[in-house]
Amino acid sequence: MKWIGRRQSDNMEDRRGVSGGKVAVGGGIIGLIILLINAFGGESAQQLTPVLEQLQGQGPQTEQTAQALTPEQKELGEFAATVLADTEDVWKKIFQENGRTYEEPKMVLFTSNVETECGSATAASGPFYCPADRKVYMDLAFFEELKSRFGAQGGDFAIAYVIAHEVGHHVQTLLGTSSKVRQLQEGKSQADANKLSVALELQADFYAGLWTHYNENMNQVLEQGDIEEALSAANAVGDDAIQSKMQGHVVPDSFTHGTSKQRMYWFNLGFKSGDIKLGDTFKEVN
Repeated sequence: MKWIGRRQSDNMEDRRGVSGGKVAVGGGIIGLIILLINAFGGESAQQLTPVLEQLQGQGPQTEQTAQALTPEQKELGEFAATVLADTEDVWKKIFQENGRTYEEPKMVLFTSNVETECGSATAASGPFYCPADRKVYMDLAFFEELKSRFGAQGGDFAIAYVIAHEVGHHVQTLLGTSSKVRQLQEGKSQADANKLSVALELQADFYAGLWTHYNENMNQVLEQGDIEEALSAANAVGDDAIQSKMQGHVVPDSFTHGTSKQRMYWFNLGFKSGDIKLGDTFKEVN
């Protein structure tokens, strides 16, 4: 992705290297489970995180100390700020086209652990969006996990895709979609509630593709292989791919984010169509 020298967002809070107090180290299998549950920031999945983190916190603990960022880490932060700026420009345009006003979210970069209005979280939670404070939270080390543990292709546009996905959850908050889904989930069986969660996540993937479409038209930033990087990331974190890798079989009723095929399909639909009206992922669960 072509990004150097372009506008960076002012809505960035870089907390990397800042002391976070006592946190468990070497989170082991529980830490991995948290990462898998929350991959790409599903709001419903966040409900399970505090329980697992409490178990994780029973392990060895250490004091964190502030550390200076490396040049590579600084550059990664600048890239994230540029992508965030692009999401601001694109969603402002889309909202204006539909007679609405876009409210920009903030993005927090952190290392190891972070406090949010949705509770505390560790790096094992993966990237996520907190609707209570309307902020996207990211430990950028997640992308090394995505590549090394789950076989994603890597590359800068994989990061751009994830940021765009999380901003998609912010869009759902602004449009009232997230609150409607939470209401619909009340009183439903776990399997039916999970289907609604899948639809919410797939719509965020669609919005990531839609952002890519608009951003390319506005800024001509895509380079060869960028779309493949995004699709590789989407493929790696499909519920079926994760369950197959972790437990050797899949349980569709437990899916909360969608299959690899679904995630790639909805991203592609948003990217190729550029039409927000095609993003009704909830038709599949009715």
